[in-house]
Amino acid sequence: MKIALLGCGEVGSCYAQAWTNAGHRMAGICDLRQDEEMTARARRYGAGLHAAPGPWLREADIVVSAVYGHAAREVAQQSFPHMRADAVYADFTTAGAADMQAAAAAAAAQGIDFTDVAIMGAIALLAERTPLLCAGTGADAVLRLAESGGAPARAIAGAAGDAVRLKLLRSIMTKGMESLAVECLVAAESMGLRASLYEVLADIDRTPLTAFMDSFIRSHVLHAGRRHAEVREAREQLVEAGLEPLVLDGVERLFARTSRGIDAARAQGDFDVPDSVDARLAWLAPLAQRR
Repeated sequence: MKIALLGCGEVGSCYAQAWTNAGHRMAGICDLRQDEEMTARARRYGAGLHAAPGPWLREADIVVSAVYGHAAREVAQQSFPHMRADAVYADFTTAGAADMQAAAAAAAAQGIDFTDVAIMGAIALLAERTPLLCAGTGADAVLRLAESGGAPARAIAGAAGDAVRLKLLRSIMTKGMESLAVECLVAAESMGLRASLYEVLADIDRTPLTAFMDSFIRSHVLHAGRRHAEVREAREQLVEAGLEPLVLDGVERLFARTSRGIDAARAQGDFDVPDSVDARLAWLAPLAQRR
């Protein structure tokens, strides 16, 4: 397969190496950097280096975009006029769903298959073995390419934009956990309690993550008021230790919002929420609407 690569930074370079090792040919590399290092990188993959999308893309069976998310839509639209109609455009960027949908519509207008490819993990940790999630009309071709390079990949039912939506929903969890870990462990270390904290958190390891999340949703609706008070106490402990509670400030606001909702529902005699994840998410969702 002949591959054109748009963007040859950490992500692009990782996959270029994997696909070259798998026997694919790099039809060309496009990058804003045109220095000696990037020229040598392109040469290492047996490809010419280009400053912008152009007629050279016609040689490619699949065009892979690994540029910054904010530039993804513009780069895609610059590329489509130069591609063959039987080629596939695979967007590996972190562009938002709206930009993915707009790019997919522009591709469809020119008869080009477009695939939204979400990288579901850290390239720095797993390199080309990082799981990929694909959505869009060119998913089959992208799956074959991904798997040939050693990436576990799967397609989901839906349109381009749905894969990146799932990636960003996952980011709420993973980046939220990362932030909480930083805030919590810095505090524990400053108090000389990090080893003991690991011990008292050990029970969490015994519950699958998704079951743990569901248990939070079910119990949050009942116990947000009491837990709100506990969050305030935890926040005060950080302040007393001379630390800035950035994450807990947001946590406190969320518990306060739910507590107000519970109080309002009880005042109206309308607080009877069935004990199921679906019912309690349905009750919580209106509270989260921006006003």
